[in-house]
Amino acid sequence: MTASCSSRKAPPYRCESPFSSRCFFGILLVALLLLLPISSDACGEPPRFGTMQLRNVSKPSYNPEDRIYYECRPGYQPKHPSLSTSAVCEANNTWSLLQEACTRKQCPNPGDPINGQVQYPNGNILFGSQVHYVCNDGYFLIGPSIRYCDISGSTVDWSGNPPICEKILCKPPEKILNGKYTNSHKDVFEYSEVVGYSCDASNGTDPYSLVGESKLVCIGKDEWSSDPPQCKVVKCVYPYVENGVIVSGLGPKFYYKATIVYRCNEGFKLNGSNKIVCSANSTWEPEIPTCIKVSTPPSSQPPIPSVSDSKPTHPTTTLGSSHPGYPSPSDETPPKDAESLGAGIIVVIVIGALFGVGVVVCGIYFSFCKKKKGKEGIATYSAYQDKATTPAE
Repeated sequence: MTASCSSRKAPPYRCESPFSSRCFFGILLVALLLLLPISSDACGEPPRFGTMQLRNVSKPSYNPEDRIYYECRPGYQPKHPSLSTSAVCEANNTWSLLQEACTRKQCPNPGDPINGQVQYPNGNILFGSQVHYVCNDGYFLIGPSIRYCDISGSTVDWSGNPPICEKILCKPPEKILNGKYTNSHKDVFEYSEVVGYSCDASNGTDPYSLVGESKLVCIGKDEWSSDPPQCKVVKCVYPYVENGVIVSGLGPKFYYKATIVYRCNEGFKLNGSNKIVCSANSTWEPEIPTCIKVSTPPSSQPPIPSVSDSKPTHPTTTLGSSHPGYPSPSDETPPKDAESLGAGIIVVIVIGALFGVGVVVCGIYFSFCKKKKGKEGIATYSAYQDKATTPAE
């Protein structure tokens, strides 16, 4: 019995997992093949320039020895005719070296306007720059103040039309009630011309005050430096302040811009501003101040008299009741020399009194001692007599 072996085919290999080493290597190889260029024998996109552009439409790729040509962009012109404006796709699939060959075109000189001038903030008049227009004093600009060097057809030129500088004139200023201005007969006033306003005489007891600017200046086309003033009666009330006095500005009446300065009496302090002005609406500005009494705390020490409050020590004349406000001789404080003299006399009197008391005491003592000795002598003598008269035994 013979045994036969049948041939067996190996099953096809399948990736057990997409993250196995064999499958990962295959995926990476496919990705690298897709990233390779379709044809390595070609140049890529042509280089770009700020002042030049391609004459023809760009292609996706170029073969070696293909040549491309550039031309200057609008607003630019060739720097030099000998400079190359073409590039070649070389054998190493790179473009030949090419530099900027164009430069900006220049606009024509704009020129200064009559009674004005042109300023060049860019320092030149090349394509893309701008110029500014200003007028001389006394003139104003009509038209654009800025122009640009821009493309105009196949060349460059300034945008818009050039402006002009026209002389500044003002119409007559407004007339005012109860007043007038100088040169009122003129219909036109030139730049910097001045008109002065003044008030008419009042029909009443109080004059008109000019409230506002007395002079107006033509500073622009039909433009004056300020609004016209007013002529009206401005009168403020008497600015009385209790316990205060007016240092300056006192008068019978107080009209526009009258100024008062105050000072409070002794023992009072000022509450508010010491300076007020009569304003255009007939009120004092700031408000009239007040004088408030100063409260002094009690002091245990007697007040020290000031120089102004001290009394004269050596009056040159004798003042009596005919000079009110001055102390009489009996009220005067004794001078310092008299005080010193009085103190010396008192000391002498005290010493003399003590000396007298001592003398009296000494006299009494000696008198007492003398009497005592007399009595002792009489007693001795009596005893001697008694002894003499007594018989001996």
